[in-house]
Amino acid sequence: MKGDRVEIVIDAGDTTRTYELAATRAGRRVDVSIGRGVVVVAEVTRSGTPVRTARFMSARVLALVEHPASQAPIAQDAGEPG
Repeated sequence: MKGDRVEIVIDAGDTTRTYELAATRAGRRVDVSIGRGVVVVAEVTRSGTPVRTARFMSARVLALVEHPASQAPIAQDAGEPG
């Protein structure tokens, strides 16, 4: 869904680096797959075709945070409690 994003923090030796991959258009989503020592984050279309891909060695990944797109706010009840 447009607005979904994944933030990846990696160990770059003496410092950390942060990368972000986001679904930039309607109908696209961000997929994360982990296997064989590699973390792959890809923006894919509805049909599953990758548009952008980022690969990281899993030994270097410190954090992987998925941020779903924010949905419309839920209407709050205007009345006073009890």
